[in-house]
Amino acid sequence: MAAALSLALLPNLAATEASAAQAADVVIIDGYTQTVKESAGVPVTCPQHQVLLGRAHDGDENGNTTYYCGLIFISGELVDVGAPNWSGTQGESNSFFAAPPDQALVGRQHSGDENGPTRYATASLTWQGQDVNLTSYRWTPGQRESNSYSKASDGEVMVGRQHSGDENGPTSYQYAKATLG
Repeated sequence: MAAALSLALLPNLAATEASAAQAADVVIIDGYTQTVKESAGVPVTCPQHQVLLGRAHDGDENGNTTYYCGLIFISGELVDVGAPNWSGTQGESNSFFAAPPDQALVGRQHSGDENGPTRYATASLTWQGQDVNLTSYRWTPGQRESNSYSKASDGEVMVGRQHSGDENGPTSYQYAKATLG
């Protein structure tokens, strides 16, 4: 009877261990980096298979913004990043953007000063035909935009950003962990 009970528990234990192994086996590595003049209106989009991991900005609207992209691997296999879907525009000086659930940021575009338009590109993530879930969402504390740098922690991707005021105003970023359901 004890042997039968142990055999009955084996499938549940194996499924739990497999799920835990998959969740722990997400690796995100640095990829493409691009620096642009913030006010120039240049749309920055991560290359195929990459998502935004971070952003830095120096100075006012004529300063440079650097975007950091990265690749996601699960169990050693590259995660597929869907086609970019661009948002509508909003004024930069009072902007808030959060990607739809389980979508990562893959691009951004801004033109002009703090009164100019900003828009974002998002994409869905899949691995072996399964949706990649994003969990443990968190916002960073605000930092002065004119001297800002923010990058995802291990296993995280960028999913949102908010900014108030001009280059001296605060910018915060939202990150989330990539996992399998």
